[in-house]
Amino acid sequence: MEKRQELYAGKAKSVFATDDPDRVVLQFRDDTSAFDGERMESLARKGMVNNRFNAFIMGKLEAAGIPTHFEQCLSDTESLVKTLTMIPVECVVRNIAAGGLVKRLGVEEGRELSPPTFELFLKNDALHDPMINESLAETFGWATPQQLAEMKALTFKVNAVLKQLFADGGLPLVDYKLEFGLFKGRIVLGDEFSPDGCRLWDAKTRDKMDKDRFRQGLGGVIEAYEEVGRRIGVDFT
Repeated sequence: MEKRQELYAGKAKSVFATDDPDRVVLQFRDDTSAFDGERMESLARKGMVNNRFNAFIMGKLEAAGIPTHFEQCLSDTESLVKTLTMIPVECVVRNIAAGGLVKRLGVEEGRELSPPTFELFLKNDALHDPMINESLAETFGWATPQQLAEMKALTFKVNAVLKQLFADGGLPLVDYKLEFGLFKGRIVLGDEFSPDGCRLWDAKTRDKMDKDRFRQGLGGVIEAYEEVGRRIGVDFT
């Protein structure tokens, strides 16, 4: 597999072409951002930690029958993934009230949500990823009703797998976002799953173990990511 030119550089990851049009290299950088890129910082080891964390999670999801774009790790910071046509809609599940839900509705942080909520957001940094619904997604051509239904079903299947995985490590899965794309006409989980895109708390202390540590200036960001990984079985050596 030959790595070629850079196709895209996001806030924390870069995508490179390969000699296979159906495969690209996903590079995890040490860059960390918050508030739609208004705050940026480089954190040592972050690229390696998120790459290995993501590979572990994607393996667990594949084993549970959830199709992902992940193929294999190529290095500490790079993975080979399928080339997807991304759907610009983020799927968010909330098991516990936190973050944007608390701000929008004035509910108490930490409230258990039963059943979990499911929300859609348009992936658009310039507009600060506005909340949307199925009707808007269909009207503007961001996703079809069939795609949305499959994305929702897969998102809740992910929830069932990962809630238990993290609970076994003493870590309630508060909420998370997923992105999907099309690979040869099939809906496939894309992007990444790491503490950058979910909220995880320590079950006993309620300490935040995710990117909220960066957003809120709590420090110990990568140390928290590594602790989460160790609790669920990620090998960072």
